[in-house]
Amino acid sequence: MRFEVMTLFPEMIQSACSFSIMKRAVENGVFDVNTVNPRDFTLDKHKKADDTPYGGGAGMVLKVQPFVDAFESIQKTDNSITVMLSPQGKPLDDAKVNELANYNQIILICGHYEGFDERIREIIKPVEVSVGDFVMTGGELPALCLIDAVSRKLEGTLGKIESACEDTFSNGLVEYPHYTKPREFRGLKVPEVLLNGNHKEINEFRLQKSLERTKEKRPDLYEKYLKNHLDK
Repeated sequence: MRFEVMTLFPEMIQSACSFSIMKRAVENGVFDVNTVNPRDFTLDKHKKADDTPYGGGAGMVLKVQPFVDAFESIQKTDNSITVMLSPQGKPLDDAKVNELANYNQIILICGHYEGFDERIREIIKPVEVSVGDFVMTGGELPALCLIDAVSRKLEGTLGKIESACEDTFSNGLVEYPHYTKPREFRGLKVPEVLLNGNHKEINEFRLQKSLERTKEKRPDLYEKYLKNHLDK
């Protein structure tokens, strides 16, 4: 897997990918993260990648020429997809993350300021993805969310790939509660079922807790889960 991130602020991407699990995965060759700065493709000495909008209005608009030239400079591989981080896009959910994890190359386009010159969309034709129904200052943090989520699905990123399979949303439910040492803290004890070594009972307990939590915290997911299982 290779992530190519088009961003005006490459340090944000590089810094975040140099810690913890993502750092180890990069060092172990599970995936690569490369940044491409559209400023490097501008045609003026000031490296200006934005300008005032035609028709007036507040804010600055990202210019078409540096972004298109930056995109065209990236060597595309087989099985590649281009994603624009945008509040107009489809939600980044677990199903979308699983889909993206099947690509060999993901090109991410990060916006900033007021937004993109529309011709960037028309020429590059990216898939648009949103991390939520809210607006952020730029696309770098959403891009990092996507990189983090997708990388967890790749063999070798986590200590055990089963960890990703048990995460919240992986089976349509909120994840069950976890416990570790000590067995008791301020009167709160670890459930006995987790201590008896009976894996069948442990799995049943965890599923029941997942169902309870999902019903309480995400009733929309709970109803969807029940419907899917009734249909089967």
